[in-house]
Amino acid sequence: MSSGSATLTLEPRPAPRGHRKAVPDGVVAMLLFVFAEAMLFAGMISAFIVVRSAAAGQMWPPYGQPRLPFERTAINTSALLVSAVVLIVAQLAFRRSHERARIPLLITILLGAFFVGFQGMEWVALLRQGLTLQSSSYGSFFYLIVGTHAVHAVAALGGLVWAWTQLLRRRLTQSAFATVQVFWYFVVIVWPVIYLKVYLS
Repeated sequence: MSSGSATLTLEPRPAPRGHRKAVPDGVVAMLLFVFAEAMLFAGMISAFIVVRSAAAGQMWPPYGQPRLPFERTAINTSALLVSAVVLIVAQLAFRRSHERARIPLLITILLGAFFVGFQGMEWVALLRQGLTLQSSSYGSFFYLIVGTHAVHAVAALGGLVWAWTQLLRRRLTQSAFATVQVFWYFVVIVWPVIYLKVYLS
């Protein structure tokens, strides 16, 4: 082989491009959690419907138990539904400018706090009227279903507050905001089902 023969030069391979995920990992994890929790609520509501059906022909709610305040709760339900609409507005504003999302996100938090606070006042009133976990199966299912939803609402509200504080510090990312939104939308979607099946039964 002659010394003047051409030498092969290896060009460096270009670095692989990172592909942006269509759905962030946090959103996927939250969707899986939400699906599992949806099954939980479906089981509890189905059990309530079975118990109510078994009492067909009898007084419902049972004798001595107060009826649920479905008229006042309709106002609370409306506030929760409006919060979801305002959160959509916050998301659209967040895509354009983080600063524009501050007010609609704060309004969402206030509406969510109104919902949680109103439900707490409703519980106090019902307890005074004699509806407790031990008073009847009616009371047991009410506090089990609505109480479980209240726990989720408080947790989701905490997520919204966290997102708002991160937004003020300009640290909120799109994926983190989307993850919190999924949780809140779940809380909003489940409540009308509870209202129809428990309050209006």
